[in-house]
Amino acid sequence: MDNLTKEQRHKNMANIKSRNTSIEVCLCKALWEKGYRYRKNYKKLPGKPDIALTKYKIAVFCDSEFFHGKDWEVLKPRIEAGNNAEYWLKKISRNVERDDEVNKQLLFMGWTVIRFWGKDIKKNPDECVRVIEETIFGMSIQEAETEEDW
Repeated sequence: MDNLTKEQRHKNMANIKSRNTSIEVCLCKALWEKGYRYRKNYKKLPGKPDIALTKYKIAVFCDSEFFHGKDWEVLKPRIEAGNNAEYWLKKISRNVERDDEVNKQLLFMGWTVIRFWGKDIKKNPDECVRVIEETIFGMSIQEAETEEDW
């Protein structure tokens, strides 16, 4: 895998943040430039969404590929072959479960959940903003149709 010592690996892992990550900051800047206002790491909601557009009840999560198990079928065998496999398999599996639980809780509360992978945000933040805008647009159309039924 890599040639890092145990101490170097520990230092790298200790420096990984859960808030204000580069992917989160990138998406926040793109949303702000488009005039969207939001709450960051919104504690009033399950899972503390990275970005909560409270006006539209949209919860956005910026997920890193490793910690949230992207392409799990490919990642899992690589982890099994690496150091501390049992710990990482348990940790990532639990993260994936928790993501699913949080999605269900938020949906039950009437929120729309959007999850982006970190590399997608870094590669094309404007595309991520477009997905959010389309969600907002879809909601306003639905709202208008509901009002017509009255």
